[in-house]
Amino acid sequence: MHIARQEVSERSVVFCFHSCLSVFVEFGCLAPSGGHSALLTLISRKVVRTSKFRHVFGQAVKADQCYDDIRISQMTWDSNFCSVNPKFVAMIVDASGGGAFIVLPLSKTGRIDMSLPTVCGHTGPVLDIEFCPHNDNIIASCSEDCSVMIWEIPDGGLISPLKDPVVKLDGHSKRVGILSWHPTAHNVLMSAGCDNVVILWNVVHGEAVVRIDSMHTDLIYSACWNRNGSQILTSCKDKKLRVIDPRKGSVICEKDKPHEGSRPVRAVFVSDGKILTTGFSRMSERQVALWDPNNFSEPLTLQELDTSSGVLLPFFDPDTGVVYLCGKGDSSIRYFEVTDEAPYVHYLSMYSSKESQKGMGYMPKRGLEVNKCEIARFYKLHERKCEPIVMTVPRKSDLFQEDLYPDTIGPEPSVEADDWFAGKNGEPILISLKDGFVATTKNKEFKVIKSLMATTSSSSSNRQSDSVVREQRESSALQNEVKELREMVEQLTKRVSDLESN
Repeated sequence: MHIARQEVSERSVVFCFHSCLSVFVEFGCLAPSGGHSALLTLISRKVVRTSKFRHVFGQAVKADQCYDDIRISQMTWDSNFCSVNPKFVAMIVDASGGGAFIVLPLSKTGRIDMSLPTVCGHTGPVLDIEFCPHNDNIIASCSEDCSVMIWEIPDGGLISPLKDPVVKLDGHSKRVGILSWHPTAHNVLMSAGCDNVVILWNVVHGEAVVRIDSMHTDLIYSACWNRNGSQILTSCKDKKLRVIDPRKGSVICEKDKPHEGSRPVRAVFVSDGKILTTGFSRMSERQVALWDPNNFSEPLTLQELDTSSGVLLPFFDPDTGVVYLCGKGDSSIRYFEVTDEAPYVHYLSMYSSKESQKGMGYMPKRGLEVNKCEIARFYKLHERKCEPIVMTVPRKSDLFQEDLYPDTIGPEPSVEADDWFAGKNGEPILISLKDGFVATTKNKEFKVIKSLMATTSSSSSNRQSDSVVREQRESSALQNEVKELREMVEQLTKRVSDLESN
């Protein structure tokens, strides 16, 4: 409301100025020339900021394009509870006797059968899930059972319950609540648990390569990578914001109390290495702030939003510079544009609906319909359904809008896990969406990395090689046994013939 009133007041200033100029012209105090119009235009530009995203609007899809009759998890953990890519949408659901989540092909809309197979290998409730950015068939999950598991989903979705993961990663001593795949390195996964430990896994070998266990003194609220994965950003219950060198496990810089309130803080990297945080004031007002890590003393901007109690989950789009704030328990999505001009974080608009959200999934840019000027798509979780929400820039032309869709991050990794842990960084490999938006779900369109089963699971490959060796040994043993039996039969036959002759 505060930001909305600010916009109304800005427009009022322009309107009043225009009225005053008209009065001056009427009474002869100002010549009726185009000078005052130019002046008005100049001041209008200063007061009302121009932006191609000012008129972005959100719209829910039709009822038949939603996913209905899904028992969304009742856990109170502050994670997204949903992950989505151009092939699948995954949601954490209620399950008896353990934890489970469902994975649906995007096209499988409508009412979901209660008997639909789930991924149900965890023995405790699932707290977070995330699809691999380099392989749309691979998804990671973490749970209260202290484990992280990697799963492979068949192209058409599940046809039977999936209980055995491709890789199981054990290393946390308490429940694991945060997962994040490396943006550019293949098969590098970060996890953070309630044991205040951050672990970087090499999924190829199924082992923990880096363990950051003495830095955070309390519960970790959020953890994310920067654009090329050379830094990690964490927010913690000890009221500190930390930028970490992930391979050395050392703090590059930190900020104490980015927000004065005691409720959870979320933080993400935005453009030019800056950091956007959401948190609470001492009076429990929700805030959004922008920080420069090179000067953590004061925020570049700090804005108060409202007095709601839900934690704001930020989703940043590096292509457009737009950040979306989705509050758990809210019924709205606010969106802002992050620029280099003060006040740096500019309010754009807000999508509102009647029902509150229990979680939110965010579609990668390569999964959007660019011919409809769609710049973002969210998958909003209700009590019993998942509802896609489309963010669109209104344009009259049906042609490809190059200014809305610069080259974006593709699914091809730029560095392998072993090389990254050895110190090599890789910038994101960008792709153009101009010709690829028609068939975004086809592997060949985006050169998706081959199945993790074939390249990243050392345990499975060992099992395969062991089984081959075992089969060879069994075959050899059988051949020897048959040979011995033949010799025995020959001996008995000879003995019988000798006895008959006698």
